[in-house]
Amino acid sequence: MNFDDLKINDDIKSAINKMGFSKLTPIQTKAIPDALSGRDIIGQAQTGSGKTFAFSIPILNKIFIPDKSPQAIILCPTRELCIQVTEEIKKLSKDMDKVKILAVYGGQAIGRQIRVLNKGVHIIVGTPGRVIDHIERETLDLIGIETVVLDEADEMLDMGFREDIELILRHTPKQRQTLLFSATMRDDIKKITKLYQNNPKFIKISDSRKTIPKIKQFSFKSDDRDKIEDLVKLIEYYDFNLWLIFCNTRRRVDFVYRNLKRSGYKVDSIHGDMTQKVRDKVMNKFRNGNISILVASDIAARGIDVSEIDVVVNYDIPQNPEDYIHRIGRTARAGDSGYAFNIVAPYEAQDLVRIRKKYNLNVKNKKIPTFEEIERIKNKKIMDEVKVLIENNDLDDYLKVITSSKMNTTEVAAALLKMMREK
Repeated sequence: MNFDDLKINDDIKSAINKMGFSKLTPIQTKAIPDALSGRDIIGQAQTGSGKTFAFSIPILNKIFIPDKSPQAIILCPTRELCIQVTEEIKKLSKDMDKVKILAVYGGQAIGRQIRVLNKGVHIIVGTPGRVIDHIERETLDLIGIETVVLDEADEMLDMGFREDIELILRHTPKQRQTLLFSATMRDDIKKITKLYQNNPKFIKISDSRKTIPKIKQFSFKSDDRDKIEDLVKLIEYYDFNLWLIFCNTRRRVDFVYRNLKRSGYKVDSIHGDMTQKVRDKVMNKFRNGNISILVASDIAARGIDVSEIDVVVNYDIPQNPEDYIHRIGRTARAGDSGYAFNIVAPYEAQDLVRIRKKYNLNVKNKKIPTFEEIERIKNKKIMDEVKVLIENNDLDDYLKVITSSKMNTTEVAAALLKMMREK
């Protein structure tokens, strides 16, 4: 199905065309027509499946510009995801006249948000805590809301936002449209859908996303006490620019970060206990290439959208199979290929087997590189660079230095290699 086939505003079609999209993704194909008709939807789909368009297009299509009070509210678990969703909607509404979108989240001065709200906003994208803050200050009135979106609902519940979500929903009209999207469909999600949705259509998109065949997945056996040493070996052996390493707990994130930092790597960490300001700072460093390794927990990683991530490492195998798909989906973005490394302790072996069977994944077993193999690959890399220099550069002046020294040229080369490796 093409976007041109949808019964939507021509200005939205124009923006989609400028963004370079033509065909709908599976979640968009199944969700957009029903959402345009006003029906409530439960969408089970992973990050990267195109669900932001699935709810943003129907919202924009029915915005009434002259009414400058909030007509739609989108709740997200993290500040990062709020910003990401807001930017996508701004791109979609680029050719529409004077659509106002505001992201509201903690860590940003509330005064600025209040000033923008007072001027008039059509669409609110916010974290539950900051939205409630505005409701209690009476700076945000949800009486005119026509559409509510719960984005990454499972993560919001994991972060303890259930009561906040229900409080916000109670401040919106009962006749609203409610669109819920979640990577998993657990019992606590189902309870919310029963309480706050009206005859929703359930849409499930296969977890085995199109990107997965492009992700080369490997399993490395390791004892838990050896994991950090084995992780360092992998980093030394494989010449990747950007590494995203996942741990199951904040404590493990801190442990891995400290050890890699001590080993001299450009590394930082991100987890749910950090303030938004700190998380923003770390994410900017990762996006800008100021650090090459980011150690993260699942909750903090929601909203990470860095297209150049070469490899995702599961330092801990996730307990929830859906989290595995979500994690490795951070690589192989925008049609590129990517890698997923799993460092597996004996007690985690069955967890990985279960994940492999559930999604029919091709995860190949590999051995942790030995010190000899790491030395060999490092030497080869230098020699490859030397070969390129010989082929592409004028080395006459340097050749004169070597020949005039009357030393054995092979020994000179070996000594220079030793200097480079040991500096």
